[in-house]
Amino acid sequence: MMTVARSPHPYLPYIDGLRAIAVAAVVIYHLHGDWLPGGFAGVDVFFVISGFVVSASLAARERTSFRSFGLYFIARRLQRIAPALIVCLLVTTLVCALLIPDAWLSEGNERTGRYAFFGLSNVVLARGTNSYFSPISEYNPYTHTWSLGVEEQFYLLFPLLFWTWTFGGYWRRLVTGMFVVLGAASFLYALHLRDADALSAFYLLPSRFWELAIGVVLYQGMTLTGRRFDVAETSPYSSVKAVAAVSGCALMAYGFITGAATNFPAPGAIAPVLGTALVLAALHGQPLSSSIARLLTSPPMRRLGAMSYSLYLWHWPVLVVFRWTCGLDTPLKMTAAVALALALAYLSWRFVENPVRSSSRIRTMPRWQVVALGAAILFVGMRLHRFIDAEQGAWSLSTVSRHAADWYPTSKNKRDTVAVCGVPKPRVDTVGEGVRISYVRSACPEPVNAPDVFVIGDSHAMAFGSMFDAYAERTGARVTLYNNGGCAFLSLQPDREDSVHCRVSTESAVGDILRRVKPGDVIFLPSLRMPRFVDQWVRYPRDQVLDSIFGERAAAARESASKVAVAMLDRLRSTHARIVVEAPNLLLNAPAYRCADAWTRANPLCVDGTAVDRAEFERLREPMLKAVDRLAAQVHGTSVFDPFPLLCRPGPTCDGYLDGHPLFFDGDHVSAYGNRVLLPAFVAAMRLAAGPLPDA
Repeated sequence: MMTVARSPHPYLPYIDGLRAIAVAAVVIYHLHGDWLPGGFAGVDVFFVISGFVVSASLAARERTSFRSFGLYFIARRLQRIAPALIVCLLVTTLVCALLIPDAWLSEGNERTGRYAFFGLSNVVLARGTNSYFSPISEYNPYTHTWSLGVEEQFYLLFPLLFWTWTFGGYWRRLVTGMFVVLGAASFLYALHLRDADALSAFYLLPSRFWELAIGVVLYQGMTLTGRRFDVAETSPYSSVKAVAAVSGCALMAYGFITGAATNFPAPGAIAPVLGTALVLAALHGQPLSSSIARLLTSPPMRRLGAMSYSLYLWHWPVLVVFRWTCGLDTPLKMTAAVALALALAYLSWRFVENPVRSSSRIRTMPRWQVVALGAAILFVGMRLHRFIDAEQGAWSLSTVSRHAADWYPTSKNKRDTVAVCGVPKPRVDTVGEGVRISYVRSACPEPVNAPDVFVIGDSHAMAFGSMFDAYAERTGARVTLYNNGGCAFLSLQPDREDSVHCRVSTESAVGDILRRVKPGDVIFLPSLRMPRFVDQWVRYPRDQVLDSIFGERAAAARESASKVAVAMLDRLRSTHARIVVEAPNLLLNAPAYRCADAWTRANPLCVDGTAVDRAEFERLREPMLKAVDRLAAQVHGTSVFDPFPLLCRPGPTCDGYLDGHPLFFDGDHVSAYGNRVLLPAFVAAMRLAAGPLPDA
């Protein structure tokens, strides 16, 4: 059995000071980005420090087999990273399951968290559609683990590159040269990828390797030139080094203040990365009484730096949970969030991170056992994460999750087949870049008593899913829904449809409808036909909304789009199918599900409530309603289905609720209960549309 001694590499207190600066910059940026626009570059500082420190931790190792070297390194990294990470991920998962209902805004969270256990969350995020700087990313409590993914992947690669360093002699120069070449290639690749694939450039190791490599090369270069890391720093004060240290701090500050999202990681990270390397190089051998060293080694900086890893882990989920619940819009809430993050970080550092890292029992275990045990615990943690997420519906404190049958317009738990009369789980097929979803009744003796319906539209068409399901079950007719690749269809708002993606997706869906539809069928066209007042994370400025409705540009766009719509409706009518266009539906002042619980009502999105003034809303929807009515009048066989009078009962306001039940899930998508309210009118509208058609 191999016993591992502590590294002879001494503690360099100014490194904790640099860590403190890095984590403080990140926390400030995440708390309020305008306060420190480039504060996210604190992660780049961490990368340089990490490359430097892991090199120093292994440099004194004697030459040994690659297996022994690799196991030693991986075991140390697991012992350092895994315990606090596992605890943070599991606690975050539990809190989110209790307080945050499942929604489109959170649909990628579970997968990101699951992969974070094994350092792969950055791969998940790189394959998504939202950048690190997207407001949607601010509602994923695991987004920050991308940087841990980069480091953990680097740690798997590092033994392969560093092992021969322990051979000494010319092998060391060879290893340093290899890191220089690979680092330069990584930097050039990052420059290329920034425009070709910005998500991969930001999140993945190949375009971040150069930052870690600079830390490695710095340590190796200092070692090759005779700098000692195993003796006390007794060199005399050097004014050149002092100037270099100040210059390095200035470069880091410049990066934090001026950092721009579009420039990262290259060339934007150059200033903080080179600044960090310059400080590390300058302070080595410098007396701790020098001004920069004295600042970086002050007790507050050392304490903050010592628990910087735990603070990095905990600050982000705390801020995200605040955003989901009460908000982060006041100094009091911000202060409370930071205080809670610091408290959790201290508890993690004091009772999880330190005890495991300094455990004498673990230190005396064979390295392969430490690696195996660490991997097993990570796997168990990941399974617990999935279990907690799966139990969200049963455990959640949110009224949305506890009354899911009223809130969610589609069911996730339907069976593929049914033994009694009903509609099984809809079949989903790919059509172009979108999908075709088929609702078909089975095992029912009753005859079909309504027309088949083809539906094409955006997410608002998907939100009618439970109504389509109930329509198929009640009437025996088939409903075929085309989710148009995230694009609206004849919304009369060209900006929502006029992209290459939407045009291609629309043509694929329309072509499929034309091949399948029969005379007497109904083509239903639901889409968002007004600018929304609020999204799931932001309220839009009222002036912007009004201009999008009454402005000259908006009026011209509706007129132009109406001409295009007439041509499309004529094309669809050539099949002798009937067409029903949804009128502009009710829009709420706040996303209902975000504001349904007591702990969310202080959120800035929710303080004004969901209700809108009925008379004012009717004024806002009038221009689009007239445009839709004109379409129906121009194209023979076209009618209008207007859900607004059913979802806003007579009264001065429309609040999105009926008898205490939600009519909407968020600010504009109809809920399951809203679907049930609309069903009788929808069935009647489809039957009426398919009735005998007088000669044109």
